[in-house]
Amino acid sequence: MKNTLIIVLFLSTSFCAAQILNPQPKEVTQKFFPDFDVEITTPAFQKKKGFTTYSEMMAYLKPLSENHQDIATLSYIGESQKGEKIPFLLLNKKDSNQEKVKVWIQAAIHGDEPASAEGVLFLIKKLLTDDSYQYLFDKLEIGIIPMANIDGFNKQLRDAKNGLDLNRDQTKLNAKESIILKQAFSDFNAEVALDFHEYRPFRRDFVHYAEYGVTNPYDVMFLYSGNLNVPENLREFTKNEFVDPAKSYLKENDLRSFDYFSTSDCQGYTCFNLGSINARSSATSYALTNAISTLIEVRGVGLGKTSFKRRTMTTFLIAESYLKSAYENSAFIKEVISEAIQNKHEAVVKSKRYVSKAQMKFIDLATNEMISEEVILRNALKSSATLTRKRPTAYVLLPSQEKLVKRLRVLGLEVKELNKETSAEVEKYTVTKYHPNLNKYEGVHRQDLTTETSTVQKEFASGSYVVYMNQKNANLAIETLEPEAENSFLSYNVLETDLGEELPYYRYLKQEKL
Repeated sequence: MKNTLIIVLFLSTSFCAAQILNPQPKEVTQKFFPDFDVEITTPAFQKKKGFTTYSEMMAYLKPLSENHQDIATLSYIGESQKGEKIPFLLLNKKDSNQEKVKVWIQAAIHGDEPASAEGVLFLIKKLLTDDSYQYLFDKLEIGIIPMANIDGFNKQLRDAKNGLDLNRDQTKLNAKESIILKQAFSDFNAEVALDFHEYRPFRRDFVHYAEYGVTNPYDVMFLYSGNLNVPENLREFTKNEFVDPAKSYLKENDLRSFDYFSTSDCQGYTCFNLGSINARSSATSYALTNAISTLIEVRGVGLGKTSFKRRTMTTFLIAESYLKSAYENSAFIKEVISEAIQNKHEAVVKSKRYVSKAQMKFIDLATNEMISEEVILRNALKSSATLTRKRPTAYVLLPSQEKLVKRLRVLGLEVKELNKETSAEVEKYTVTKYHPNLNKYEGVHRQDLTTETSTVQKEFASGSYVVYMNQKNANLAIETLEPEAENSFLSYNVLETDLGEELPYYRYLKQEKL
């Protein structure tokens, strides 16, 4: 028995070591992920090794934009931490006065996800040079960030130069690039938003399934928001009119898709987390601006150039599908967003995922066959509220809170100032439980806290700030200002506090404007 156990352990260890050196066996690639036979002329396909560099991308984009000035405008929204200019390409037919749907496309916010940038560069070329796509510009205005994390991408590293994950920085805004990208997104005022990524198909948790482990079988996974502060009509429209048609289009092209899931430890068991409720990343952060938002995860991290044309084409095909859906639903999009803005739902401060057991598909690495395994599924797309508060008419911040106001404005919220001293009945927050985390997360010591609200008559000095909740991006105010929210300014220690303190901003509930 001992010898048998030693052999099994040896084989498992050897297999895992082989996966680190060559994470995807050739037989898996050949059977499930054969490369596409298609010509792609973007920079990475013009050389034998490596991926597109920033300088190669710019050498590719500049002549394209110069040769199509009737549609393309290339500008720069700021600089990376290493001083590289971040390009923004606006595609818009200039001879049309029609009100258009604004579509935001972003790629490579993680620097080790090369097919995201490559697919978007291929998309740009097709949109500008293929006449069959020109009709899209009659109803669409498209803003594109083809390489969001330039410093990381040049070194094929996930994070920005200062070690921060830019897609975990959507509310605290502590990285230079995060502020630049979010300001550009807010200024563009997107109605449809796509953020392209790649995901890691070989995970540590997968070793525990089947005989020698499994791998994720999907070419792409769709991450769209289950956050309950995103109005239900907008969540349903996103799924029905954008996600589902894109999945069907991928199937027509022999590509497999699923809703995005990650794994985590749940008291010794592996849990599968489906969907998103978290405003720290783009899928939910964009959706909270009342935009149709999806984060696209193409299968690719850690695979080098394996199936690289397939991954690039997957990115392109999804972008193509979303643009066609935006065109076909252009009138409905504006109606859906208008209805969402007028929605006066309660402020959901905390929520929980629906937990169940489910069958999920994997590729068995021992047999090279598709199998099903029963897993514990934590579904964000079926979330339920655990803490709610009445939606305020406005949040009122004291004049000392310029730091918070600056971030709110970057997030696209209109912040007004009182021009005279004003007395108002408001709800104040008092911290009743407080625990600072000793370990840093994304460069900060997070704060866990509970507050109690109570009604007071408050004198607000001239220069106090008011954030009214009848604006397009209002739901981001709930996520950042309600103290217990997972991604609030308090949670991320943007504003320090302590037990017993009264917070320096308030909830105004009366209908009359201040």
